[in-house]
Amino acid sequence: MSISRRGVIATAATAAATTLLPGRPARAQTASLKIGVLTDMSGTYQDVGGQVSVQCARQAVEDYKKAGGTIDVEIIAADHLNKPDNAVSIARQWFDRDGVDMLIDVPNSGVGLALLGVAKEKNKVYINTGGATSDLTGPQCNANSIHWGYDTYMLAKSTGGATVKAGGDSWFFITADYAFGKALQRDTTAFVEAAGGKVVSSITYPFPGTTDFSSTLIQAQSSGAKVLGLASAGIDTINQIKQSKEFGITMQLAGLLVFISDVHGLGLETAQGLTITNSFYWDFDDRTRAFTTRVQPKIPGKRPGMVQAGTYAGSLHYLKVAQAMGAADAKKDGAETVARMKATPTDDDCFGKGSIRQDGVALHPAYLWQVKKPSESKGAWDYLKLLATTPADQAFRPLNETGCPLVKA
Repeated sequence: MSISRRGVIATAATAAATTLLPGRPARAQTASLKIGVLTDMSGTYQDVGGQVSVQCARQAVEDYKKAGGTIDVEIIAADHLNKPDNAVSIARQWFDRDGVDMLIDVPNSGVGLALLGVAKEKNKVYINTGGATSDLTGPQCNANSIHWGYDTYMLAKSTGGATVKAGGDSWFFITADYAFGKALQRDTTAFVEAAGGKVVSSITYPFPGTTDFSSTLIQAQSSGAKVLGLASAGIDTINQIKQSKEFGITMQLAGLLVFISDVHGLGLETAQGLTITNSFYWDFDDRTRAFTTRVQPKIPGKRPGMVQAGTYAGSLHYLKVAQAMGAADAKKDGAETVARMKATPTDDDCFGKGSIRQDGVALHPAYLWQVKKPSESKGAWDYLKLLATTPADQAFRPLNETGCPLVKA
């Protein structure tokens, strides 16, 4: 079933939601919960979030039910079109008219930041798994929001730091001209300069809508910098890497945010050798493979990436906490629900055991990967080999440096 670019499509999370659990007596209907997956169905980040994120949210509901969950849950989804005003309008309608209790996914940092105030105003739960900017848990953080999966600080420290250590001490950035790109360039620059490197120059490009990067690539090559830092994501990054090959760019490419779907889009022949940071890889261990096996029938021909895994994990943790609180209490007070989520350890098949800090950062390790050569791949989507791991307590910005007003001294 296709989802309209502008319409909001409500779908039942799972048929099991209305089926009595084995061994449980019939009982009176209790309060239900509604999760809204606000994502990019048709633009730059459609493969990063999109329909796969919706299916991962549904999988979370199924797994919650199989574990004995008793709350009825509905999933609805919409395309925010990468427009903050459009996303705010949808979120307000969801909260005011449609009874949505928790908002999740939201690729695009500009959109993600715009929704912070809406969630706080309406006292709802907001879990951002798609937007990358570390500002979501910085000075603008609030008691209703959680940031799950990754952020620009983590990416800068892992990929940027590794690139500098390997000798890439002079950089030129091609940066998406909105909150995400600027935050990624800012955070990476800090690590480059702290290691004794320098940023030679940078150029921003209009987002969304840019497909031809020829002039910016030529300008980067002529700068004399060793490293070309791609402060972009999704289809933009795919286009930049492909065009850099076409134009014979000899600089070292630093794809600061590259998803498994991007590697698939590029193909191993083009992507081989890239170093990337992802907090989730479908073939990492037995638990990630088990999750992928469960969700695979819903996403034929694809594999979940870290945004989509975050949508699963965030939805599951929310439902576990709501179960403990009771659906009525979880619906009544979003800030209290988020507080309970922070106080409850996380544990899921995508990220393993973890926790959520005062500032809303969901803590888990960051993994530095290298894209395999075609000859190293053993089958479909066998793309990555592990280079290094940054432990959860070191992967994200130190708590005392966030500027989040929720952080207690």
